[in-house]
Amino acid sequence: MKKYFSLITFSHTVFALPFALIGFTLGITQPGVQFEWLDLVFVLLCMVFARSAAMAFNRYIDADIDKDNIRTASREIPSGKISKSKALQFTIINCIGFVISSGMLNVLCLYLSPIALLVILGYSLTKRFTWLCHFVLGIGLSLAPIGAYIAVTEHFQTLPIIFSLAVFTWVSGFDIIYALQDEEFDKAHKLYSLPAKLGKFNSIIVSIIVHLNTVLLLWYAGWYIEFGTIYWIGMGLFTTALVYQHLIVKPDDLSRVNRAFFTANGIASVVFGIFVITDLLV
Repeated sequence: MKKYFSLITFSHTVFALPFALIGFTLGITQPGVQFEWLDLVFVLLCMVFARSAAMAFNRYIDADIDKDNIRTASREIPSGKISKSKALQFTIINCIGFVISSGMLNVLCLYLSPIALLVILGYSLTKRFTWLCHFVLGIGLSLAPIGAYIAVTEHFQTLPIIFSLAVFTWVSGFDIIYALQDEEFDKAHKLYSLPAKLGKFNSIIVSIIVHLNTVLLLWYAGWYIEFGTIYWIGMGLFTTALVYQHLIVKPDDLSRVNRAFFTANGIASVVFGIFVITDLLV
């Protein structure tokens, strides 16, 4: 079990999960919608199954690439801890679990589940043909808020879409930062990424611009339904975390990329989720 948790980097579920819970809370606070524990359970299961399938498939597809990269050679498949066939089986099991969990929520979620899987699994192939791969990852994680909202309301609504757009820009921006580590490797192996195309300095500039859009979208979300003080404090802390990661990562010093990617973004997501959900409930 530890090997599979490591395969999918289970701890990184923290990135999108708070935003899924924001979408869920937005849904249950709508007039005529009641909170149901089973809805929450199946939303959480959808998150776990979807992300586990996406990460396992990513490791499966990238096994040969990871083997040649010093940074990733110790991952489970290249190191022989888990076979490619087992990783593929694990992916299929999680895909089935995701579809079943979606169906337990409502018919609309069931119908949309194959589309969601197509996006989150398709991301793993994009680095082979487009430097827009970072933004495809952003689309995949951005499904969390709107998906959780639909799970309890069975319809689309503007505010969850705004939060989804914020997740899209946030994730795309920090994935560009993470990809800085592999600029030379990507060039040598003819893989597509923004750092390989634009270089480190220009990629950081793009990441900053993308994250500025995240802040604008979260500001618009707060203005859209007149959130209270708690929301704005949470947004301030989230913005501070974004600024922090750009201050500690420089083109000539990538030693703190992991701190920016894992620590800053993980804390930002959890803290922001707590503040937004608290504001909605109180």
